[in-house]
Amino acid sequence: MAEASRAAVNRDPTRVALLTLLLAIALPVSVVHYVDSVANFADYPKSTVLPNPSALLIALSWFAFTAAGVAGYLQYRRRPSPTALLLIAFYSGSGLVGFLHYSVPGALDMPWWRHLHVIADILLGVVIFGFAIWAARQPAAVRVTRA
Repeated sequence: MAEASRAAVNRDPTRVALLTLLLAIALPVSVVHYVDSVANFADYPKSTVLPNPSALLIALSWFAFTAAGVAGYLQYRRRPSPTALLLIAFYSGSGLVGFLHYSVPGALDMPWWRHLHVIADILLGVVIFGFAIWAARQPAAVRVTRA
């Protein structure tokens, strides 16, 4: 019982609601982006300088990022911790890697709808990373004791 009440005190419902909203938007956007990246792998411009990931690596990375994000979210809901925030920050990399699309020649020639989901994924990655930094800097909830 003491552990449950301690977790409830340390859990800010506003922060949890914000994280829930961000992930509810980010997860479907990442699905669209990664499915398109894998299914239409040949249509994406490739780097002539950096190594290009395979379609399999792209697919597996989505699962790794998403597993970390879900684990971080579930842990954050139970009780915010540095580990939860690190997992959430790692998940933000799912969107942030989208910057690499624009590091290769021909990226601006992609269809508008592809830019839409790539840029949305990047922006959500930035916002989720920002959330992790912001939440880490917030003071812990103060426990109220009865006299």
